[in-house]
Amino acid sequence: MRRAGVVLAAVLTAVVVNPAAYALGRLAGGDFTFTREGEAMTVDAVTVAGFSAVPLGLGLTVVALLVGRVPRIATVASVVAAALAVATIGLMTLPVDLDAVSTVALAACHLTLVPISLVAIRRLNAAAASEAHSRPAASAGTGRPAW
Repeated sequence: MRRAGVVLAAVLTAVVVNPAAYALGRLAGGDFTFTREGEAMTVDAVTVAGFSAVPLGLGLTVVALLVGRVPRIATVASVVAAALAVATIGLMTLPVDLDAVSTVALAACHLTLVPISLVAIRRLNAAAASEAHSRPAASAGTGRPAW
């Protein structure tokens, strides 16, 4: 699979999985409401999908552009992706006054991004390696690629 396809597949996976986790939280009684500056705010499925798709898509796009050019980017990206997914629970979910069910459901949404990210990064790395092996050799005597 080409790199753009890997990014798209990962983002689509997150956009399906995380609203499903949200829906399960709703079914379990979570109301996903919190207060900000004295005003009641509600997290909805569209917000969950967007907060899953945008950062994941941006991060994987950066990896897709750099993998194959920057040594160890896949390793670094794997650590950073997992760390950010866990850290954002503490930065975004725990500080607000959600009920317990909503907190657990949203934390689960953050955690689902770990395996999605790791699989996508591994596939991006494999795609880059495959592309490198399939490139034509340099043109004879010119030192330039044949393409």
